Amino acid sequence: MIRVLLILWLIAIPAYELFSQAVPAPEENIPFLVTFGKEAKKSYGDDDNCQTFFFSIPKTHTKPFYIRIFDPETGGKNDEVVGKFNTQSLYSLYGGKGCISEQDAREVDPMGQFKSGNLLYKKEFGSESEYDDKWVTLGPFNAQQGELAEEYFGYVFKLICEGISGDDGNLYRYFLSTSATENIAVPGGNAFTFEYTFRLHESHEQIAHIYPFVDDNVISVKQHNFDGDNDGKLELFSVKSKGIQLNLSGDNTSAENIYEIDPREKGTSLDIQIKKSNKDTPNNNLVFYVTNQYGQALPFYTIPIGGVPKYKGNMIIKSSK
Repeated sequence: MIRVLLILWLIAIPAYELFSQAVPAPEENIPFLVTFGKEAKKSYGDDDNCQTFFFSIPKTHTKPFYIRIFDPETGGKNDEVVGKFNTQSLYSLYGGKGCISEQDAREVDPMGQFKSGNLLYKKEFGSESEYDDKWVTLGPFNAQQGELAEEYFGYVFKLICEGISGDDGNLYRYFLSTSATENIAVPGGNAFTFEYTFRLHESHEQIAHIYPFVDDNVISVKQHNFDGDNDGKLELFSVKSKGIQLNLSGDNTSAENIYEIDPREKGTSLDIQIKKSNKDTPNNNLVFYVTNQYGQALPFYTIPIGGVPKYKGNMIIKSSK
């Protein structure tokens, strides 16, 4: 069923959405990923000083590809300073067997064997001005260097960013590209994570979107968020629900809700929207993850599987046999 949904998604959505492989994607309206140095207070908005993203390359893609990092250093235009910049960030890229099949790699906490697979790239960045507000390119790589995982639509690679020292916030972005010098999307590629740590827009009344994917085995989901600073409103939209209010956390606290999955929502993405309202929280960083009824984290795809969900009200969708 997932393969059928993917084919329908590829046919139905506009070209600009299909080939938007920025991380975060424009449709998410999230300006930056964020990872703080390991000496930072959790109240800054990062509970574990580590963020893992996965990149999926279709089996049919035979040309080299690149993963590009925007502003990997911590010390310039986009980053969040605490006192003075003193933070080092480590980026490490993995492929091969165990890259994602290892259970620890899919957990929301960086513990155990989360650095599983074959190490393909490793580099530390401090406050080097030559990387400030600029792109750094990793690669070239071939799809077969990843781990083949059909449930994630191809060969999978894992990129981990860790704040290994200091207490500043590293704000950065990724792009999955066919070019070493430009952001040109890999046809059919995608990116996803199981725990999302990101910066909300500074201006109020902006709406950020994240898209957890609900497979056929999910009966209920629990949303977890940390350090939302009570900054606005959190709502869930889907093919069945419209504007279900969820709990948003306060400063240095956590919040959660359980949401029962309707059969119509299986095999689709949910749209969780964070509607910012407070003008006085310009540096609001938020941690987010969603688990199923077994406590297993669901993937957030930057290009939502099945497309951005459109509310269908009480319309009954019959499956063909």
